[in-house]
Amino acid sequence: MPQPVLSLFQCSLTLLGETNVGGSRWNPAVLFLLCFGFLPSVATCPPYCLCASDIISCCGSNLSTLPSDLPSYATRLDLSHNALTALRVDWISQPFDRLATLVLSKNSISRIEVNTFNVTLHLLHLDLSSNQLTVLNSSIFTGLRELKELLLFGNRIVQINPGAFSDLHSLQKLYLSTNRLTAFPLGLYEEPGGPRNLTFLDLSSNKLSKVPVQSLLLITRHGGIYLQENPLVCDCALLALLEYWMWKQYRPLVDFRTEYPCREGAGTGLNCTQQGVSDMSLEAQTYQVEPGRWLRVPCPGLNLPVQEGVVVFWITPQIALNSSVSNPSGHLIVLPNGTLEIQGALMEDSGTYGCVVARGRHFDPSEPLEVSVVVGNLSTTSTSELAHSGGEHFNTAFTTLASCVVSIILVMLYLYLTPCRCRDNRGGSRGCGGRAITLCSDPREVESGQRRSNGKRVAFLEPQAEDSSIDGPKTPAVNLDHVNPEGILKNGSRTVEQNFTDAAHMA
Repeated sequence: MPQPVLSLFQCSLTLLGETNVGGSRWNPAVLFLLCFGFLPSVATCPPYCLCASDIISCCGSNLSTLPSDLPSYATRLDLSHNALTALRVDWISQPFDRLATLVLSKNSISRIEVNTFNVTLHLLHLDLSSNQLTVLNSSIFTGLRELKELLLFGNRIVQINPGAFSDLHSLQKLYLSTNRLTAFPLGLYEEPGGPRNLTFLDLSSNKLSKVPVQSLLLITRHGGIYLQENPLVCDCALLALLEYWMWKQYRPLVDFRTEYPCREGAGTGLNCTQQGVSDMSLEAQTYQVEPGRWLRVPCPGLNLPVQEGVVVFWITPQIALNSSVSNPSGHLIVLPNGTLEIQGALMEDSGTYGCVVARGRHFDPSEPLEVSVVVGNLSTTSTSELAHSGGEHFNTAFTTLASCVVSIILVMLYLYLTPCRCRDNRGGSRGCGGRAITLCSDPREVESGQRRSNGKRVAFLEPQAEDSSIDGPKTPAVNLDHVNPEGILKNGSRTVEQNFTDAAHMA
């Protein structure tokens, strides 16, 4: 057979199934494309890069621009330790739809254009550490809605413009340490379109002198913020924050307590309020108020009058307040003496309230710095909270108990209410269809004392195929006249098997 015809014949065969070629199994579609010359060309790895499966590494190649022949199937691209200076919109010639990790650390990148990362929309990890970035402009990370981790430490960042982190809805971890920031990037949490679930922020080793204490009290309830090795000005507000964090055993502070100002035993010399140990009982930590009524909650352990200039912070379930700034539009107010006033209580005001004020000492974890506020009937609220917290466990236990009861009832119904008819010597109906054998006692056995229970005894057997003829005779499986019920219960099927040979006497 001529070679072209033979090749065409082999290609036709592969369309019908897989073909063994040289001991290997080839996919029919691949062989078809090979035969007719339709197989697309596969991108080759650049000579100065290392390609292993879907990982491409071009690190340490002194690249000032990216090669245009990078395979776009990569899920990890390492371009670290090169000479890149800028990231432009066309820095990659084709989209990298599968790219999840992009490493650009240890370059000289000082500028990133808007929409630069539109070709890598599915990035999860972006490393821009150890570069020369000085300003983060607005929308430079546009398109990275799936990004979870962003590394920017080791740059020269002095300014973060509003909207710089817009579109980073999924961002969870942000590393900004070892930069030159002088202002806390509060826009990360307050600007619309920014991160919604940021749980880790590293701002250590910057040039921060002040931090928004009131905002941090609320933000740090849901995530960790590292501020060590910053030249923070130690005032009463910062001291109150650090004392409260230590009382809460806040991990970013506990792990680096010696690298913060106002640390315990440092001799700060601040003229802040010195308070004794609170003697407030556990019962006094709960306050109850009816909806629409007013309530005043004193700060736990704060002796009156409050020293002039001392700011008292309150952390409520929704917001954080302080005694130095009034909130005329709200119904929660902190009075100058540190007392929290709730005007026209609402049901959503129920929850835990924390009072934060500089006391100049380390707190024992057992000391009460928080109180509970209940809006509505105390007993009703407690019962509803208990039912809500334990509802899932109660439902599970109740379902399990109900299932057990139903199972027991069904078994009892099956044992004692199954419409099986006993067979007499004249030949009766077979009854249960072979799936269960009802052992009915003869009245004479009762008189002779051989019957040892007051009803039926059931031995469960494997289902047996019945004769296809409905009217034809059915052969019983077991000789019921010689079965010892106690033997069935004690020895399983061995007693039953010994009587299989007498099945002919059942009829």
